[in-house]
Amino acid sequence: MTTAVDTGYDFTVPPELSARAPAEARGLGRDGVRLLAGRRQGTTASHHRFTDLPDLLNPGDLLVVNNSATLPAALNGTLRDGTSVVLHLSSAQPDPRGHHLVELRRPTEGATAPWAPGTSPAGPGLRIALPGGAIAELTEPFTPRLWHAELTLPGELTGYLARYGRAIRYSYVDRDWPIEAYQTVFAAVPGSSEMPSAARPFTTDTVARLVSRGILIAPITLHTGVASPEAHEAPYAERFSIPEATARLVEHVRADGGRVIAVGTTAVRALESATGPDGRVRAAEGWTDLVITPERGVRTVDGLLTGLHEPLASHLLMLEAVAGRPLLARCYAEALEHRYLWHEFGDVNLLLAR
Repeated sequence: MTTAVDTGYDFTVPPELSARAPAEARGLGRDGVRLLAGRRQGTTASHHRFTDLPDLLNPGDLLVVNNSATLPAALNGTLRDGTSVVLHLSSAQPDPRGHHLVELRRPTEGATAPWAPGTSPAGPGLRIALPGGAIAELTEPFTPRLWHAELTLPGELTGYLARYGRAIRYSYVDRDWPIEAYQTVFAAVPGSSEMPSAARPFTTDTVARLVSRGILIAPITLHTGVASPEAHEAPYAERFSIPEATARLVEHVRADGGRVIAVGTTAVRALESATGPDGRVRAAEGWTDLVITPERGVRTVDGLLTGLHEPLASHLLMLEAVAGRPLLARCYAEALEHRYLWHEFGDVNLLLAR
């Protein structure tokens, strides 16, 4: 069973540092967010705009991006007694038994919230009526908040969600934004419950400037589950795919002395899941339950572009595995001092191990 993680990081993010709306609604371009660059050598940190990214990398470096597209995975539901609920769908593809992972949440003014301990109506056999005559029936718990569920839908899932679902959002976001606000420029394969948000600042112009500088870009796919920032659980299994062409390019770049820089923790998890005991990356697909910690380390990734995470977020352990604790602590102190913005619409952090 997945439980909350103690990362050992002790800092507090003031509420006003939560990005409440997309950059475009704040008067910026997507690529106008701030970028905090940290280098493990010398434990240095510097402040930039995302448009500076091409100048912070070297020709021959490889950016590995997640091409998973975000689904409108939040659905309104009703219990038999008339109680209104919201269902967050955490796995677009069923497991071998045909079950999906879901989170049952209670509606609040303008958002949703988890139930207080011991008050959730979730239980085996609970049936939730969904729009369009669909039904979700809970079968067994996976974690204290996530449940396996059988879905009965009028048609295939992606089309159903496109018609009835909306993007998952939490209370720090000011209102519902259209699903397009949660897609990255690389989005091509529908399947993520929440946006692989590290790539959100990329624009076609930024990509063109990166390529013209000799920086390579290659895709992987990892479909994200629900994050539920209130829970701070360790990662659970997610579906991923590493194409043959990407695996070969990673190996070529490494052999040539270039750096492999993951765009997002999802890309790190996928790459490291496809790295064999010999340290080589090979084409792979399936479900990964890999948890990356400083003790486990990383074998393939030389850098990471990511958002800013809260102190109990398990992703911090992955970041420490890439960057080391001194650099990570330095970056977060700088981010707080200079009032960077957190969460999926916020600013980003480039961590370079070499």
